[in-house]
Amino acid sequence: MKQLVLIRHAKSEESNAGTKDFDRSLNPRGFSDAPKMGLRLKELNETPQFVISSPAERARLTAQFVLEQVGYDNDNIHWEEEVYEASARILMNIINGISEEYDTVWMFGHNPGFTYLAEYLTGEAIGNIPTSGAYGMTFDVNSWAEISQNTGSKKFYIYPKEENSDQRSKI
Repeated sequence: MKQLVLIRHAKSEESNAGTKDFDRSLNPRGFSDAPKMGLRLKELNETPQFVISSPAERARLTAQFVLEQVGYDNDNIHWEEEVYEASARILMNIINGISEEYDTVWMFGHNPGFTYLAEYLTGEAIGNIPTSGAYGMTFDVNSWAEISQNTGSKKFYIYPKEENSDQRSKI
């Protein structure tokens, strides 16, 4: 069995003429939400064996804040440039190439690719993984290379503004 958790970066600063999109940091809400999501994942007893992240500033900071809360060593993050602005197809190529030594992998990155990928893998209509949202999936497979369309099952779906939601997170 394999488990994949897609975590969208926290809320970022607005775009401005002086900053490249890649270099945008988090806004105050993002700085607050990212560690809170790490604590929520810890409450669910979720911990990665391997982490892949976009190196874009907002994804990098989100990964570091979330992983700090679950006790994962930030020095072991695999920074993958292809995750930045990736399509679902590119993300699938990355996932299918993950080493078999890992059963639980977390990936930090961006929309729309993350939402499209989660929908593709589970067949669920999600619409939009919000900023700081975490969508966890399980796969009844032995190899990352076996993961493909509709092979995943939602394990959890949590995000900061879900207090009044339909219990999607099961916490």
